[in-house]
Amino acid sequence: MTEPHGRPERRQGGRRRLREPEEASPPPAPPRRRPEPQPTGRRHVRQEPPEPPVRRPAEEPPRARRSPEEPPPRARRSPEEPPPRARRAADEPPRPVTPRRAPEPAVPPPPPAPQRRSAQPGDRGFGMPAYAQDEAPRPGRRRRREDDGPLPDERPTDILPAIHEAPIARRPGAHPASPPEGSEEEYNEIFGDDDPYDDYDEYDDYEDYEDFEDEDRAEPERIEDERPERQGPPPKKRKKKRAVGWIAALTVLVLLAGGAYYGFTEIFGYDDYEGAGESDVLVQVEKGDSTSAIGNRLQAAGVVASGKAFVKAGEDNTAVSRLQQGYYVMKTKMSGASAVEKMIAPASKVGQVEIRPYTQFHDITQPDGKVTPGVYSLLSKASCADMNGTSTCIPVEELRKTIETADVAKLGVPSWAVEAATNAEHKDRRLEGLIAPGIYNVKPGWTAEELLTFVVKTSAERILNAGLSDQSKGEGKSPYETLVIASIIEREAVKADFGKISRVIYNRIDKKMRLEMDSTINYVLDRPTLLTKPEEREKAGAYNTYKSVGLTPTPIAVPSAEAIQAALKPAAGEWLFFVKCEKNGLSCFAVTFDDHRKNRDDAVRRGVI
Repeated sequence: MTEPHGRPERRQGGRRRLREPEEASPPPAPPRRRPEPQPTGRRHVRQEPPEPPVRRPAEEPPRARRSPEEPPPRARRSPEEPPPRARRAADEPPRPVTPRRAPEPAVPPPPPAPQRRSAQPGDRGFGMPAYAQDEAPRPGRRRRREDDGPLPDERPTDILPAIHEAPIARRPGAHPASPPEGSEEEYNEIFGDDDPYDDYDEYDDYEDYEDFEDEDRAEPERIEDERPERQGPPPKKRKKKRAVGWIAALTVLVLLAGGAYYGFTEIFGYDDYEGAGESDVLVQVEKGDSTSAIGNRLQAAGVVASGKAFVKAGEDNTAVSRLQQGYYVMKTKMSGASAVEKMIAPASKVGQVEIRPYTQFHDITQPDGKVTPGVYSLLSKASCADMNGTSTCIPVEELRKTIETADVAKLGVPSWAVEAATNAEHKDRRLEGLIAPGIYNVKPGWTAEELLTFVVKTSAERILNAGLSDQSKGEGKSPYETLVIASIIEREAVKADFGKISRVIYNRIDKKMRLEMDSTINYVLDRPTLLTKPEEREKAGAYNTYKSVGLTPTPIAVPSAEAIQAALKPAAGEWLFFVKCEKNGLSCFAVTFDDHRKNRDDAVRRGVI
């Protein structure tokens, strides 16, 4: 079936077949050039060698192009149709015409095949080669004949050159013979006269592919997201918010609990006694106790009904916040206000004793007859308290006897002082110098041994803190000898001269000189004065440094921490003599005896001594 003007219908997906020449071929017309295609994209086209130009008859009318929707009919040539000629592309150069081969001898044509309708889309075998559609289905493959020619190339992307052969002669009026299988005519008959790829020749280059717009393409439809938007923060923030919520909830619970407790206290109040109390009781306040802690201690001792009663009564009294550690005599079953009033009274504080430097165990009688209490008297007084009409005082004689007979090691004397203290000439002075200065809180009601043990152990810690130990001692001296030197320094000079006095002692000991210290003689005499009389200096004794060489058997006083440091590190100098030359207690130092005499005479002249 052919289209008007004698042009065969184009078969979909095939190549353009050549039109057979008419009986009398007119002279060849000049080749028709197609308009230059506008490149709209990029395509890589296999370059074929130039083909010889094929001219169309001049009277050939223009051929109509088939619509893409029209199904490709089966194309058959009419006997009157001239053989098709290959068109060259507009961009191919003209080629010389190759000479045609001589016509082969005429072969009687086979009987004509019955006319069949062209294949339609949807038919079985649509798109198959013509010979495949004409043949009846057979169970096996047909045996190839010798004149079948080469196998058709089924690669649709390859561009095959047209084969120009002379038309086969036939009798006039005879039905055109079928082209031999595998020949160019059969190939053109199968794929059609027109090359479907001619329409794509204009897309040789796809350089402007980005600008290509397919008008037949449907516009994409934008589908709106109809899901509801997420409300609230992202999951992480939600977790964080949840944690903050828990914290806030706990805070609210704590506040509610505190408010409930406060409301309960304010509404229902607290327990409290009435009156000034009944019997005496001793209460200890530790260092750093708050008002609430003191109230709890009073409640535990039966002084107040509740700690809250003491706290509420003393919240406006600043003296309560200044209460010091120690022991207080209180009454049982006191009201909160009565407990506050009694506790801040000075008479309620008991058991406290302060031992100052320069103090010795025995009392000292001053020139005016006034007695300066010693360690024995101070400890005895600190033990006193009146508890329900009964005194808890420990007499001095009991304390002295305990020191003379007790095991000093059990009392807490440092190990480096046990031997010297045990072998002391005066047993009642064995602990001289081993009691450190400071404040002690002793409990009224303790025994003499309990009281001395507490004081001696506390003193040992303070002496250690002052820097004296087995590893820290004076130049060439034992720790106990260093303590003796410190006690002499304490009795002989004021603090400003401690270092120089220490150097004088070390220099005289190194030169085997007697110390000739008046303080050592007055220690035995229990006198505070520095000067001695000639007859007193003539008396023999272990503490008479005018007669004895070296140190005294025991310390002669309570040394301060500064005196201990001076004994450990004496000042540098060559002094061998000193004398008090100023009314403020300062001394004048000399290397020679003559210089020392001058300093002494000057002090006497100015009335210092």
